[in-house]
Amino acid sequence: MANPNKAKGTAWESAVRDYLNRDLGLAHSDGTPRDPFSPLNVRRPAQEGVKDVGDVHAVPFILECKDCKSSAIPTWLRQTRVEAKNAGFPFGVAVVKLRRHGVHSGSVHFDVRTWTRVRLALGLKSADMYARYGFKLSMRGLDTSRWYFTSDVYFFSRILADVRKVLA
Repeated sequence: MANPNKAKGTAWESAVRDYLNRDLGLAHSDGTPRDPFSPLNVRRPAQEGVKDVGDVHAVPFILECKDCKSSAIPTWLRQTRVEAKNAGFPFGVAVVKLRRHGVHSGSVHFDVRTWTRVRLALGLKSADMYARYGFKLSMRGLDTSRWYFTSDVYFFSRILADVRKVLA
């Protein structure tokens, strides 16, 4: 791959996919899928056409994976909303690599609307959702469109498993 930034991004997307598949019990320890045809497998979709559908699909979430020095979380969250809609998925989150940390420590960011919809799907009160999945709230001024909730990939795997149980 000629572009080193593209290579970094692809490596991060693959690492997130592999971690989630292993943690959810969908892959063997070597990373190969237990059932290659399972719709529950976390996948990196091929980008086709002009509408971006996200970097990683973890039904019912699309993940926009970022391996960048500087962050633009509100911008990335707006991007996830568009990509989730393009892919036909109800939820979109941004997954950001933390320097010198393992995949499980990567930051997973939810906009307020997505966090609330996931919370309601799980039937949890705000305080319970916040505590159970290790969330932190970032508020940027009075504009709630710039507010977001942050957890990590480890807890996101738990959220994903729980949402899948509820929606099954």
